[in-house]
Parts: sequence; structure tokens; C-alpha cells
Amino acid sequence: MTDESRQQAAAVIRDVQITFDCADPARLATFWAEALGYQVQAPPGDFESWDQALEAMGVPPENRNDASAVVDPDGARPRLFFQRVPERKQVKNRVHLDVRAAPGLTGDARMAALETEAERLVSHGAKRLGRHEPTPPLAAGHLIMADPEGNEFCLD
Repeated sequence: MTDESRQQAAAVIRDVQITFDCADPARLATFWAEALGYQVQAPPGDFESWDQALEAMGVPPENRNDASAVVDPDGARPRLFFQRVPERKQVKNRVHLDVRAAPGLTGDARMAALETEAERLVSHGAKRLGRHEPTPPLAAGHLIMADPEGNEFCLD
């Protein structure tokens, strides 16, 4: 790839949002905000709450949990958007998030940090699905988890 083609490609790269189909957007938004150190996106304008904003927009009460989002407080990482869908999750995710919960750690110290984070997330509704031990030099070890609606993710 030439420098010119790299510059052209960079010019079309867009910001990324990760979207979750789910049954309870508010619940998943709260979970992932906790898991990632994000915050639930603030309501627009001068509204003090999403309920006030949605009321002013004419959104009926039964549709006020149709969507939610969480954002990185520093604005550096992607926004996560949660949208209500009628169908339940049926199969394993083909794409999942790896939550970097033990950066720079190896061996027993790494696995202990991952276990501590797993316990914290279980207290917020996650489920633990499995553990893969370190197998140096290529695999550092990780835990497989599921969020409150069964979407798989890894503590890495």
C-alpha cells in the first residue's frame, strides 16, 4: 500500500460504535458501564434525566427502555449502544469483547487479577463460563464470561 492510498484509507475511517441487541437496554447499559468504567450517556440538552427528555420528546412510557448507551468518560473508546429486540439470544456470539482486566501481568498474578474481576462482575449479574490456563509462550490465560443476557465476553 502506498503512502497516498494509506492517506485515502485513513480519510474514510469512521468512529466505531458497538451495538448489542438485547431485551433490557437499561440493565445491560448499567452492567457494561460498570464492567468497562464507562458511564451511561447523559440525556440531551438541559434535561436532568432521560425520563424527562423522553417525556418531552413524547416517547410513551412503554418505549422508554427501547435503547440505551454508555460512553467512555474520556471519549477515547467506542460508544456501546443497546437496542431492544423481540427475539432472545439463541447461539454463541460470533464477535465478542475482550475486557483487558490484567494488563502487564503474567502467570499466577494475571489469573488472580482476572479471578478478582470475574467475582466483581458476577456481583453485577455476569456469569462465569470457563477458564483457560496460561500456556506460554502464546496464550497468557483468560476467563470466559457472559453478561446478564448471555452475551459472551472474555476477561483477558
